[in-house]
Amino acid sequence: MISLSGLTSSVESDLDMQQAMLTNKDEKVLKALERTRQLDIPDEKTMPVLMKLLEEAGGNWSYIKLDNYTALVDAIYSVEDENKQSEGSSNGNRGKNLKVIDSPATLKKTYETRSASSGSSIQVVQKQPQLSNGDRKRKYKSRIADITKGSESVKIPLVDDVGSEAVPKFTYIPHNIVYQSAYLHVSLARISDEDCCANCKGNCLSADFPCTCARETSGEYAYTKEGLLKEKFLDTCLKMKKEPDSFPKVYCKDCPLERDHDKGTYGKCDGHLIRKFIKECWRKCGCDMQCGNRVVQRGIRCQLQVYFTQEGKGWGLRTLQDLPKGTFICEYIGEILTNTELYDRNVRSSSERHTYPVTLDADWGSEKDLKDEEALCLDATICGNVARFINHRCEDANMIDIPIEIETPDRHYYHIAFFTLRDVKAMDELTWDYMIDFNDKSHPVKAFRCCCGSESCRDRKIKGSQGKSIERRKIVSAKKQQGEKECLR
Repeated sequence: MISLSGLTSSVESDLDMQQAMLTNKDEKVLKALERTRQLDIPDEKTMPVLMKLLEEAGGNWSYIKLDNYTALVDAIYSVEDENKQSEGSSNGNRGKNLKVIDSPATLKKTYETRSASSGSSIQVVQKQPQLSNGDRKRKYKSRIADITKGSESVKIPLVDDVGSEAVPKFTYIPHNIVYQSAYLHVSLARISDEDCCANCKGNCLSADFPCTCARETSGEYAYTKEGLLKEKFLDTCLKMKKEPDSFPKVYCKDCPLERDHDKGTYGKCDGHLIRKFIKECWRKCGCDMQCGNRVVQRGIRCQLQVYFTQEGKGWGLRTLQDLPKGTFICEYIGEILTNTELYDRNVRSSSERHTYPVTLDADWGSEKDLKDEEALCLDATICGNVARFINHRCEDANMIDIPIEIETPDRHYYHIAFFTLRDVKAMDELTWDYMIDFNDKSHPVKAFRCCCGSESCRDRKIKGSQGKSIERRKIVSAKKQQGEKECLR
C-alpha cells in the first residue's frame, strides 16, 4: 500500500501547473489521458494518480502502459473507492489522503510472478469484485508475462480480461520441428554457388547491384532498406490471393489433398497456385546476419500480445505498437507433418480443438508424382509459436502469408511468414485470410463456422456462431463428416 498523503494546497497548485505542462508537451501523458477519457474519467482525477505512479516507478512507463493502462485505471478507481469510504469524516482532508492499492513494484510482481511448475511467467490475479462508475466490475484475470519462455528476442505477453477461458496448453517453439516421418533434407552441400551470394560482404542491400539471392524476385530485393516488404511485391502477392485464376497453376495427377483414405482413390485436383517466393540469404552467403535480405530468419521484432477476444473468436493476437505496411510480424511455426500423418492425427483426435493446418504446396509444380506421405504441412496444435493465435478474417484481413526460401533450394519445404497489408494501429487485432471456400463440402479440411465480422464475410449465411477462427476442432476427412455440424469453440 502506498499513500498519497501530504498533498497541501501549495503542492496542489504546483501539481496543476505541472499537469498543464505535461498534457501540452508529453505525448505519453496524452495517450494515458486518451484512455481514461474513454472511461469518462476526468483529467483532474487521472493526473494526481498518474504522477504518483510515475514517481514510484522512477519515471518508467512500462507497467503503467501494460494492457492498455490497466494499472493506471485500477489505481484511479481505488482512489475513488477510498474517497467514498472517507465521506462523512470531519477532518476535511477528503481528496488529499489518496491511496493507490497497487504500486508499480507490486504490479511488477503481480504480472511477472514465476510459475515454478511450468517455467513460464504466469500469474492469475484475483481481486475482490468492486463496482465503480456504476458498471465497472473487476474480474479475475489471467496473465503470462512471456508465452515464449525467453525463446524469442522479444517478450510476448498473454492477457485475459474476460476471465472465461483457461490458458491454452501447448509447447512454444520458435522454429519448425519434424514430428516423425516428414522428409526434410537441409545440408550445405545441396546449396550450389548459383543459390547463394558467397562473394557478398556486410549488407547485400547496400551493394551497387542485387546479389544472386534476389534472382527469385526478378533481380530486385523484396525488402526495403528499412526492412519492410516492398509495396509492389506485396500488392502482387495480394492479387494472386484475390484473383488466383488469373495466375498459373499446377495440377497433380494424383493430388494428396484429394485422396480418399478409405478407398485409396484420388479425386480431381483443383490446382495449386505457383506463388511468388522470397529467397533470403543464408549460411553459405558472405553477408552478415544484419543483412537487409535476412528479415524472417532474424525472428520476431514487433511488440505483440495474445489476448482473449470479446467477439466470440476466443484467443487472438494484437499489436502493441503502430506498424507500417509491409512489416514482418512472425512465422507460422509448428510441427512438420506429412499429409498422411495429419490425417491420422485428425482421426485420432476428432473432438479436440485444433489450429488450422497449413499445407506447403506453394511450389508443387517442381515436384513429380508427389506421394501422400511426401506432401508436407505445418500443424501448430501441440507445438507452435504465437502465430497459432492469429484469427481468420475474410477478404479484408490486415496480414498476408508469404512463402520464404531460406535453407532448402528445392522448395519441398519452406517457411510461411506474415506481413502487414496496410498500416496497423496499436491494439488492433492481427488477422489473416485462410482463403477458405466455406461452400466446398468435398474438401478434406472441413471449414469452420466463421465469425470474423467482416462485411465481406464468405460465410455470412451462418448466423450466431460462437466459433473460433484459428483454434478449431480437429478435422477429419470430409467423407467421415457427412451430416455432422462443426461447432467451434
